[in-house]
Amino acid sequence: MKKEAIIIGYSGHAFVLADILLANGYHILGYCDKEEKSKNPYNLNYLGSENDISVLNMLKKNNVFIGIGDNDTRASIFEYLNKELVACPSIIYNTSFISLHVQIGSGTVIMPGVVINSNSKIGNAVICNSSCVIEHECFIGDYSHIAPGAVLAGNVTVGKKTFIGANAVVKQGIKIGDNVIIGAGAVIVKDVSNGLTVYGNPAKQK
Repeated sequence: MKKEAIIIGYSGHAFVLADILLANGYHILGYCDKEEKSKNPYNLNYLGSENDISVLNMLKKNNVFIGIGDNDTRASIFEYLNKELVACPSIIYNTSFISLHVQIGSGTVIMPGVVINSNSKIGNAVICNSSCVIEHECFIGDYSHIAPGAVLAGNVTVGKKTFIGANAVVKQGIKIGDNVIIGAGAVIVKDVSNGLTVYGNPAKQK
């Protein structure tokens, strides 16, 4: 019998998540969202909002995966589901390489081609997007998003709800705070404080 899953949210990020679930042998029962979507490439059943009592009872009986790219929204939904004792396992695409000495929290999605090396720690509801590289002894805080092709050298610390843009490069030993936005292609050679947006090579504050 196949494992069963429900997706929260149903747009671009959720479409990739659906592929990963199917590749990992899940049967997707449907999706939850504020309203039914007209674009439905996986022909999934619309189950209603995760806030509805009848839907919540269904979620409690199944594996639930959050298919939402926005960090704040994903954090809010994860915390709500966690409070309601809904199981949110992590999911890893089989073309990724994850060291045996990596800790991964709940609700995290690791997409195709990702590399996470030894003694790194990944928090809850993190997105490690396609072909990003997280080197040895990195720490990624809850609800952050490492975008496609980004490279974090060794001993990098990333705070909560931070976005590291596509193809950004972060020098070894750098500390990046909470709620930071790193622009696509940026090169980070200095620590970045909470709440900043930086871009360019070398990166500067916006």
